[in-house]
Amino acid sequence: MDANKKQEEFFPIVDEEGNITGVTTRTHAHNGSMVLHPVIHLHIFNAAGDIYLQKRAATKDIQPNLWDSAVGGHIDLDETPAEALLREAEEELGIIDPICPEYLGKYVIETAWEKELTYVYRMIYGGELHPDGKEVTEGRFWKIEEIRENLGKGIFTTNFEKDFIYMRMDQ
Repeated sequence: MDANKKQEEFFPIVDEEGNITGVTTRTHAHNGSMVLHPVIHLHIFNAAGDIYLQKRAATKDIQPNLWDSAVGGHIDLDETPAEALLREAEEELGIIDPICPEYLGKYVIETAWEKELTYVYRMIYGGELHPDGKEVTEGRFWKIEEIRENLGKGIFTTNFEKDFIYMRMDQ
């Protein structure tokens, strides 16, 4: 195998309750197949109520260069949502502090290219955040009004906008 080729990732296929019903590849999950696969989104707020967003790298296969949830990622075959959240928080933003995010719920996000069972969490965090520079090119806190003013303008990922509205994060 070519050492420069990335090995294909495998994701669980789930039902709307999160029960594993099969396995799929990342490529298949993201090619319009609409197989339901699980992900986590963590929304980080500061003490002032602003929301930290990450800018996705240009190399991302889905929604590159758009602002997104502070932390987001797929749940691996052998992980719980909480384990995936901790792994992704460390990988994407360097968070290694003990964190206790609040679980808000799960729901299905369907876009033109994929269908995800999204486990949504939030937390207030005052520690340092260090975007990894690979998946996340930059990050900053946004005021709620600033987000509202820019919804639907192609600045944010579809997934973040759905979380913002569905989870009523502006309240």
